[in-house]
Amino acid sequence: MKIISTILLLTTGLLGFTQESPEVITSGPQNGHLIIVGGNLSDSAIYAEFMELAGGPEALIVIIPTAGNDEFLIDDGGIEKTKERFEKHGFKNITMLHTRNPGEANMEAFYAPIKKAGGVWFSGGRQWRLVDSYKNTKTHEALFELLGRGGVIGGSSAGASIQASYLVRGDTKTNVVMMGDHEEGLGFLTHCAIDQHLLALNRQFDIFEILKEHPELLGIGLDENTAIVVHGDEFEVIGKSFVAVYDGTMCRFIRDKKDWSVERPEIEKLPEGSERFYLLGAGRKYNLRERKVIE
Repeated sequence: MKIISTILLLTTGLLGFTQESPEVITSGPQNGHLIIVGGNLSDSAIYAEFMELAGGPEALIVIIPTAGNDEFLIDDGGIEKTKERFEKHGFKNITMLHTRNPGEANMEAFYAPIKKAGGVWFSGGRQWRLVDSYKNTKTHEALFELLGRGGVIGGSSAGASIQASYLVRGDTKTNVVMMGDHEEGLGFLTHCAIDQHLLALNRQFDIFEILKEHPELLGIGLDENTAIVVHGDEFEVIGKSFVAVYDGTMCRFIRDKKDWSVERPEIEKLPEGSERFYLLGAGRKYNLRERKVIE
C-alpha cells in the first residue's frame, strides 16, 4: 500500500541517500504534530500541550505501554497506573493498546481505536519492544494516517527515541549500547536519532558514537521533563530543562551558514571530528530542514 511504501522508504533511507531523495532532509509530519519528551515526565504544561493538540479533554487518546516489560505492565499493574496518570491530568477518554504479537497489530480490531483517536502516546521502557510489536504493521500504518489527518503522537523516554528513523539504544540486552540489534525506529521524524534522559544521566556525549558512523543524521538529545513539539520542518522546546542538537553533516551537505554559538557567529562549520552541540531551552525554535536555530 502507498503508506507502507512510504514507511519502507523512510526506514531504508535513514542511513544515507536514496535514489528518490539525493538530499538528506530531516522533517516531521506536515499536518500533525509530535511531542517528544526526554523521560520522567511530570510537567503539566507538556500534558496540556498534548491534550490541546489531540483535541481537548474529551478527545479519544490511545496510550501504547508496550515498551514496558511484562513484570511492570501485568504483575505491577503498570497499564492501569499509566492510564491513571493521564486521568489525573484531565484526559477523560483513554484507550490502552498493547500487544507483543505483530500479527495482532495487523488486525483491524486491534488498531481500530487509532483510526478514531486525536492522539497516541508511547510510554517508557525499552524502545526495541515497540519495534518488535508494531514496525511495518497495519498499526504502524494507522499511526502515519493519524498524523496525516492532523493528529498528534507523543512519547516519553523510549517513547521519544522510537519516533525517530534511527533507533538509539535499541539493543535487546542493554540500554548502554548505542547501536544495537535494532537500529530502525518508527520514522515519524526522518533522518534523525533521538536520545533521552540526557543531562540527568550524563549522556550528552553518547550520541557521537552514532554520528561518527552516520554523520548525515541529525542528533537530538532531550533532558528529563523536557520536550520538543515538532510540526513540519520546525520544533519548539517546552519543559523544564534543555534539548541538545547535534548536527554532524559538516561541509558535505552544508547549504547555509551554521552558527554554533550566539556569542561566536563567525563559526560557519565544524571541523571534522568536533564534539559540539547546541543546548536549547524552553521557547527556543529550530529549523530541521535547514538545520539551524531560529532566532
